[in-house]
Amino acid sequence: MNEIFTARGSTLIAGVTIDGSTVDIAIDETGLIAGIGENARKTIDADIVIDGSDRLAMPGMVNTHTHAAMTLLRGYGDDMLLQDWLSQKIWPLEAHLTGDDVYAGTRLACLEMIKSGTVAFNDMYFFMDRAAAAADEMGMRATFAYGFIDLGMEEKREAEIKATETLVAHVKSLDNPRIRAAVGPHSVYTVSPEGLRWCGEYAAEQNIGIHVHLSETEKEVADCVARFGKRPAYLLDECGCLTPRTVAAHCCWLDEAECRLLGERGVTASHNPASNMKLAVNRAMPYHWLRQYGANVALGTDGCSSNNNLDLMEEMKFAALLQKFAWNSPTLLPAGEAIGMATAAGARALGTGPGTLTVGAPADIVLLDTRAACNTPLFHADSNAVYACNGGAVMTVLCQGRVLMHEREVPGEEEIVREAAAAARSLVDRAEQAS
Repeated sequence: MNEIFTARGSTLIAGVTIDGSTVDIAIDETGLIAGIGENARKTIDADIVIDGSDRLAMPGMVNTHTHAAMTLLRGYGDDMLLQDWLSQKIWPLEAHLTGDDVYAGTRLACLEMIKSGTVAFNDMYFFMDRAAAAADEMGMRATFAYGFIDLGMEEKREAEIKATETLVAHVKSLDNPRIRAAVGPHSVYTVSPEGLRWCGEYAAEQNIGIHVHLSETEKEVADCVARFGKRPAYLLDECGCLTPRTVAAHCCWLDEAECRLLGERGVTASHNPASNMKLAVNRAMPYHWLRQYGANVALGTDGCSSNNNLDLMEEMKFAALLQKFAWNSPTLLPAGEAIGMATAAGARALGTGPGTLTVGAPADIVLLDTRAACNTPLFHADSNAVYACNGGAVMTVLCQGRVLMHEREVPGEEEIVREAAAAARSLVDRAEQAS
């Protein structure tokens, strides 16, 4: 195997472009950025040197809403109504999922994210101990939440509580700073107020994150008002689930007052434009209000059965275009802000550092190919990254100083793809035999 993937120590990225200047990036043996500039190489005695010529450096990206193992369901059911898609395609398959499936699917997701410049993700699904093993093997950062769904039934709620506590204990036992746990109340329409309150209290007690779907559809809002007399954000707040540790996915149907509430509570809203457009939720996240009231707005892809990829560079473009189109403003969400959503805002949401290329920050670094057609001409690097390029322009990826991909090579890629394809085929066969 290429020694660049196995060597441990200090690293120098030599002659790379940042903000139009050619600099060196020095990374110490702990995986932190030790220096940036012409004299950065003097701060370390480099064990590894990466040639940064014809490369543009940007911070590693953070995907704040995934169901990673749903890579196995990619393309299985598309162009359908949401409820039909869930009841006829997704739920029947998920009933046959095993831990081995989730491991194989999460490894495939990690591979896809690495190859498109993502270094960290926020995941909600099942068999999350196996998902954590996959992410650790791939060298990524990840936060895992068991998808808590009680459907208002006390017996089911007790089982979900036990599953959540088991996952949190498991993740803490790993003592791995790259792997974290969160509580995952699925939504206000699948979790009772009692379940939501438990999630809020337990997350506070354990000082861990909360990962929840919020106001994805108009029906979700209407049903919540009819049942509880309040909109979803207020119900979550009442139950202690809106905190600075909360990532709320979608947020399409928030009103202005709810956007103010999220800002006041320090919540991160995860924008998932590709999934929202594909499932026709009929309203774009009100990004302008969320930003106006100080909410942290980050970026997510959702799962591969409703996107259908995990390419955050592509997602930046969707986010910028959807906001402009939906709110009739060509100046809304400019390229630089889209990159901030995918990097610094995501890092802030998951507590993985500043998400910037600065001295003292974790060396979560992506190198783009300046010679790629999408990067030619290179008048504005941010503009090209958001509007012209996709993950195929990513050449090298480092997470905490560890090289996860170099010159498009990821160790074990063929095996990961082969095993995931076999797992997906086996899953479908089992589901079809049972039906």
